Amino acid sequence: MTEEGPPRLGLTAEGWTRLLAPLAIGLAVLGLWEGITRWKGIPPYVLPGPVLIAETLVRDWAPLSASLLVTLKITALALLVAAALGLMLAVLFAQSRVVELSLFPYAVILQVTPIVAIAPLIIIWVDDITLSLLICAWIVAFFPILSNTTVGLNSTDHNLLDLFRLYRASRWQVLWRLRLPTAMPFFLAGLRISGGLALIGAIVAEFVAGTGGNASGLAYRILEAGFQLQIPRMFAALVLVSATGIAIFLMLSLISHLLLRRWHESALGRGERR
Repeated sequence: MTEEGPPRLGLTAEGWTRLLAPLAIGLAVLGLWEGITRWKGIPPYVLPGPVLIAETLVRDWAPLSASLLVTLKITALALLVAAALGLMLAVLFAQSRVVELSLFPYAVILQVTPIVAIAPLIIIWVDDITLSLLICAWIVAFFPILSNTTVGLNSTDHNLLDLFRLYRASRWQVLWRLRLPTAMPFFLAGLRISGGLALIGAIVAEFVAGTGGNASGLAYRILEAGFQLQIPRMFAALVLVSATGIAIFLMLSLISHLLLRRWHESALGRGERR
C-alpha cells in the first residue's frame, strides 16, 4: 500500500511557460513600440506611445469607466438573451426535425447579414436606444450558441439512446439526462465565441448610434476622441475594449473548465498534453 504525497501547490513548469511566454512577448512589443515612438519623434496625434496611453487612461478614467459600464451592460444582456434563446431553440430543434428545417435558415440569414448594414435601420425603428443596441449585439451573438448547441444535441451516442429507449425513458428523461449533458461542451464552446461577438456587436451598434450623438459607450468615446484629435484617449478606449474582450473570454473559459473538469475529456489531463 502506497501513501500519496501532499498535493502539489502552484503552477507546473508548463503552466509557468504558458503564463510567462505571452507576457514576455507582450512586454517586448510594448517596449519596442515605446522605443520607436521616442526614437523617431512620432507626434502623439499620429501614434502615441504606451506610456502616454497609460497616463491618459489614468487621467480620463472617470468618463472612460462610465462608458465602459454602458458597453458592459449591453454586452452582458445580449449574451444572456442569446444564450437563453439559443439553448431553447436548439432544444426545440432537437425535438422536431421539421421545426429545425423550417427555422434554422432564418438563423443563418441573421448570421450572414452584416450588422453594420442593418444597425442604422434597427436604431431608427426602435425608439429606445438601449434596446436597439441590445438587439444589434444579440443578432451577432445568437448564432454560434444556437448552431453549436444544436450540433451537440444531435451528437448523442445512438447506443445510449437505444439504451434509454430500452428502459422506456420518456422524452424529457432522454433530454435531461442524456442529450443536454452531451451538448454541454458544445454549448459552452459557443458561449465563449458569442462572448466576444456580443462585445463586437455592442461596439458596432454604438458606433452607428454615436454618429448621431445618441450613445455613451466606449465606441462613442472613440468617435469623440477622433473628432477632437485626442488620439491618446482614442487608444486608451481601444485598450479598454481589448481588455474587456480578453476578460470576457477568460471568464467564460474558467466557467467552462469548472463545469467540465470532472467528467469531460476537453477539460481533463491538461497537464499531460504536450
